Amino acid sequence: MSTIVGRVRILAVACALAAAPMAAQAGCATGAAVGGVAGHVAGHHAVLGAAAGCAIGHHEAAVKAKKQAHQPHQ
Repeated sequence: MSTIVGRVRILAVACALAAAPMAAQAGCATGAAVGGVAGHVAGHHAVLGAAAGCAIGHHEAAVKAKKQAHQPHQ
């Protein structure tokens, strides 16, 4: 059982390190907060949820910025 826990911890650290460069990008903090809570509730996978939430939050922020850039200024 301890080998599985060790592997999960290593995977969680790897995901956190992979998501670190995105931390300064738009939408990441909000997405990471929501994803972390959802991951924790879904099965104690807060770090994985935060990494996924950061990526999704950044994507949504980019889509919103792109839509605003294409709208005519009033």
